[in-house]
Amino acid sequence: MKFLVTAGPTREFIDPVRFLSNPSTGRMGFAVARAARAAGHEVVLVAGPVSLRTPKGVRRIDVVSARDMLAAVEKEDFDCLVSTAAVADWRPARMAAKKLKKSEMSGTLRLVRNPDILKTVAHGRAGCRQRAGSAVRRQILIGFAAETGEPTAEAARKCREKGLDLVVANDVTAAGSGFGTATNRVAFVWPDGRIERLPMLSKYAVAKRIVKVAVSAA
Repeated sequence: MKFLVTAGPTREFIDPVRFLSNPSTGRMGFAVARAARAAGHEVVLVAGPVSLRTPKGVRRIDVVSARDMLAAVEKEDFDCLVSTAAVADWRPARMAAKKLKKSEMSGTLRLVRNPDILKTVAHGRAGCRQRAGSAVRRQILIGFAAETGEPTAEAARKCREKGLDLVVANDVTAAGSGFGTATNRVAFVWPDGRIERLPMLSKYAVAKRIVKVAVSAA
């Protein structure tokens, strides 16, 4: 299989020195890329601004903004897309060409919505399939729901509304389960309503479970 993995945050610049972003370090996505490659699969990793080493044997594409990430994803063929990236939902309506001085800033920032990468890709796959040459293959779409509090209800909504095959949900405020941690406590949420809650595991152990689910669904 060919895995396409997104990881890390995006940055949406206000001016050349200020941006909107989040604390994602990309560790979960890089773990998925490493696990998929270790299982013998081809892997392309689309990474936002992070300071992690590329897993051996993985082709990496570095991006900055949400629109950059969407453009990179849309250029790639894949059998399974695992979208772990913490993509900024909004961006400034206009990026200033030079650093804004305090006296030039009004205190109000006008925002516009960024594209929803997973939803865009899901709507673009006709009947959850794509044609490559003469072969018709099923594409698997796996998303993440990083929430505060009980995450499964929101994960189920995302799974249904975006047409995904699986959503991996976690509470980022729980100990050992937030941004930048080596571990994660997640729940697998399927579109048919099934929920599998995993114990606290290393992110690599969670990644191996995700790869196994993807392979079984292909």
